[in-house]
Amino acid sequence: MPADGQTSAMPRAARFAVPALACDAHCHVFGPADRFPYAPDRRYTPEDKPKEVLAALHRRLGLGRAVIVQASCHGSDNRAMLDALRSDPARYRGVAIIDDATPDAELAEMHAAGVRGIRFNFIASLGGAPDMGVFHRAADRVRPLGWHMVLHVQGDGVRELEGLIRGLNMPVVIDHLGRVDPALGVEGPAFRTLLDLLRDERIWVKLSGAERMTRAPFTEALPFQRALMRAAPNRVLWGTDFPHPNLATPVDEMELLNLVPDYAPTPEDRQRLLVDNPAALYGF
Repeated sequence: MPADGQTSAMPRAARFAVPALACDAHCHVFGPADRFPYAPDRRYTPEDKPKEVLAALHRRLGLGRAVIVQASCHGSDNRAMLDALRSDPARYRGVAIIDDATPDAELAEMHAAGVRGIRFNFIASLGGAPDMGVFHRAADRVRPLGWHMVLHVQGDGVRELEGLIRGLNMPVVIDHLGRVDPALGVEGPAFRTLLDLLRDERIWVKLSGAERMTRAPFTEALPFQRALMRAAPNRVLWGTDFPHPNLATPVDEMELLNLVPDYAPTPEDRQRLLVDNPAALYGF
């Protein structure tokens, strides 16, 4: 199988004109473990997917930019992510994981490399909520850099953290449609909370994660993606979530990309979602 995972059964091209400089605003690099070891306390051990594999995927999809998000399996050791950013600084930006042991000098180095945010996970299967003292100290340290906060929450986590999100006094990005329960529909309380949060101009959401909500062809996610696109067309982002850690079923990223016209139907919509919005948030 080729390095990007393509097989002959997969769609070979996008079904729409992908705009120039389109951005995968949520993807990961894993390892290689012999250079960038995984964290000793990780909750999962992925297959190595280094920067070369990610670059091959983006060539296949026709994407010109990417935001590489530090994954929990690497913990606060951001070297693999930073190595990828430095390999092509014009095309890449990053989101880091930090803690109290991260030196101020390292924050400055990460900013110079293209990091523009930090991420905290609140998913029970990935270790649950962080130490909130560490969380708030991290937010205070990166706020002067103009960075934003990325939150990985699931289901009612959006409602439980509503007050926290509103009080952060910095841009906040909610990952993967808030990981809401699709069985509850767009009228579900967590999704209604997410829509309400988007009235705040500081709050963004990623229209990624359809593969975590449903199985291929992922159309159950479309009502949520459409509603969020309508609610905040200038504060939505799209990403592949490659390489989809902890999913048992393989995912074809071209299939995810080909859903974009179903919730961003006009060229202007797609230009905002794929190019203009990530450029505004990440400073491309």
